[in-house]
Amino acid sequence: MQTTFDFVEGEVLLIDKPLKWTSFDVVNKIRWAIKLKKIGHAGTLDPLATGLLILCTGKKTKQIDQFQAQEKEYTGVLVFGKTTPSIDLETDFDSETNTDNLQESQIREAVETFKGLISQFPPQYSAVKIGGKPAYLSARKGKNVEVKSREVTVYEFEITALALPSLHFRIRCSKGTYIRSLVKDLGDKLGVGAYLAELRRTKIGDFDVKNAWQVQDLIEKIKNTTKQ
Repeated sequence: MQTTFDFVEGEVLLIDKPLKWTSFDVVNKIRWAIKLKKIGHAGTLDPLATGLLILCTGKKTKQIDQFQAQEKEYTGVLVFGKTTPSIDLETDFDSETNTDNLQESQIREAVETFKGLISQFPPQYSAVKIGGKPAYLSARKGKNVEVKSREVTVYEFEITALALPSLHFRIRCSKGTYIRSLVKDLGDKLGVGAYLAELRRTKIGDFDVKNAWQVQDLIEKIKNTTKQ
């Protein structure tokens, strides 16, 4: 971990985003601590996701697009047999399907079809802009919005543990990939539905969450060693 900072000249800060915080919550917390408006993040994480969030300050904000374009790695848990409108636990369950006949071989075969270049629709509950506004603003009001499909690349989709109805996974993918969309599409393909129970971003390019700051630890460090 670094010992001094120059936020005006620019810093690239690796943060381990806490559960239930929005990416903007993290930005605002650090903005307050460094007393500098010029700060942004590279790649939004959902409130119910944890893990690596890259913050750039000062002149380094010019690098945000570069970091956003890099491949990402995630680990998580999906659960078959139930669905929610948000595809995670932000919203209540809206359907339930029996999974007793679901076979491991079926699941592994289905997972293989989501590797490589694929087309997916971003979730209704997402930060993708529709008419200049994030789609989730309309979704939370019960309104359906038209989201366009996009091509993304899934480099790796590894099943790390399978204890039905839960599946633990590791995914390495391109910019713009929605893990919740992958979960929904996999559940639909198997005919039982699915939702995302846990998600953690572990890597962005060569950056690893193992080297990231906890928010409060970083704030304490900033209080003691700030060069502006």
